[in-house]
Amino acid sequence: MKPFGCILLLFLFVCLISLSSCENDIKVVNDFNVKDTLPVESAKNVEMIYSDSGKIQFKLTSPQLNRYKTEDPYDEFPKGLTIIAYDSLMRVKTSLRANYAITWNSRKLMEARNDVVIISKDEIINTEHIVWDQRRRVIFSDVFVKRTNKDGVMYGDGFDADETFNKYSIRNPRGTFSVQQ
Repeated sequence: MKPFGCILLLFLFVCLISLSSCENDIKVVNDFNVKDTLPVESAKNVEMIYSDSGKIQFKLTSPQLNRYKTEDPYDEFPKGLTIIAYDSLMRVKTSLRANYAITWNSRKLMEARNDVVIISKDEIINTEHIVWDQRRRVIFSDVFVKRTNKDGVMYGDGFDADETFNKYSIRNPRGTFSVQQ
């Protein structure tokens, strides 16, 4: 046999052996089948108005909104958001600002994170994470919270509030504040 023929025969033999020994690892196959993680919708400079019986309840603004249609669909606000709640006379009642937020649509939960600021009446609440449970109609936080008002500054390990923020309590309160006798 000529040297070229031997090399060709050896090459074909190596190819045949390598092809017959191929086996697809199920994990590798599944990794290729991972669903796309891109949003199905994306919008910039978003403004949403929420109303009830023709009266504006609150307005949400955000530099960016990404909507994901997964098994557990969600909307993400990767550049933060601002929510302004109004009373019946269209006066600002409460405002919330955060650098990141996510809304889990089917669970009716919204989480706001990273420099969360809530302004209600004459009070300012600062924290790093809050959750709004729309089903239970409550807002809460399990992390450090700071409340500032005309009476002083109070710190705590979280808070619980109704969704209108009319009533709330700070967990493990401490700080300096005035108490009327």
